[in-house]
Amino acid sequence: MIAAAFLLGWVLAAISARLGDKTRAKKRDPRDVRIRSLEADLRVAQADLESSRGKVEKLNEDLDDTKDGVDKRDNVISHQQLKLDETTRDLKESVLKTRELRAELSDRATESVKSEVKLREVETELSVAQASTDMIATGVLDYSLAPEKEEKDEKENADKADLTKTAT
Repeated sequence: MIAAAFLLGWVLAAISARLGDKTRAKKRDPRDVRIRSLEADLRVAQADLESSRGKVEKLNEDLDDTKDGVDKRDNVISHQQLKLDETTRDLKESVLKTRELRAELSDRATESVKSEVKLREVETELSVAQASTDMIATGVLDYSLAPEKEEKDEKENADKADLTKTAT
């Protein structure tokens, strides 16, 4: 009897549930619609979240790669800046040395020109002395015959020399 009562209760519950479902299907609760709509929105939002997380991870990887590239470029730029500074310093030193060498070369050229001028003067004096010696040796120039004129010239030269000394 217990089994028959249990079976009869189950059959009545099933029939009641079926009849209730039909009436419930006709009367849908607006909260159920709202819940199902929110659940659908939640699933869409979760899918978007997963998609966004993937994009964020990819962007983070790209950011890390970019940071590595920037660091490498900074290192290259720093290295090149050091080379540029060293080259600039070497260039300045070279310019200073070149200026010093040019000044020394100019001084030497000036000394060389002065030496050439003195050499020419000495050569001229030597050639004049040689010519005088030759003339004296040949008898063309004889100082013993004209002593008065020579003394007069020497006196005039001495007077001129005294005047130039007093003028200076």
